[in-house]
Amino acid sequence: MPRIIGVNIPDNKQIGIALGYIYGIGRSSAKVVLAEAKIDPATKAKDLSPEQMKLIEEIIKKRYHVEGDLKREIMMNVKRLKDIVSWRGMRHSRNLPVRGQRTKTNTRTVRGNVRKTAGSGRKPAASPT
Repeated sequence: MPRIIGVNIPDNKQIGIALGYIYGIGRSSAKVVLAEAKIDPATKAKDLSPEQMKLIEEIIKKRYHVEGDLKREIMMNVKRLKDIVSWRGMRHSRNLPVRGQRTKTNTRTVRGNVRKTAGSGRKPAASPT
């Protein structure tokens, strides 16, 4: 299995798809990286030479924040929002949707799968003892 920036890339996938296994690299940024490296996106990951792998890794390190650095940056941004007690920060700290989604009917998993629908209102008949 080839490794790029500490991430194992699947052997039998096309390199354009396989680069998506790196956190912070999607399809469009993978296309840009491969175009700059002059590598065909349809090439299987196992068919890449070590020089090509090194070139891809250098391009990604130069242009993108990926993996741990990106996760740390996102975490610090959320922490900053919480510290200044902004609306978005409060929503983050309460584990509620941040980007304006409705919460009356959706977000069941976030709110703990709360269902407040009533049944028929009838209690079952008492069983004879």
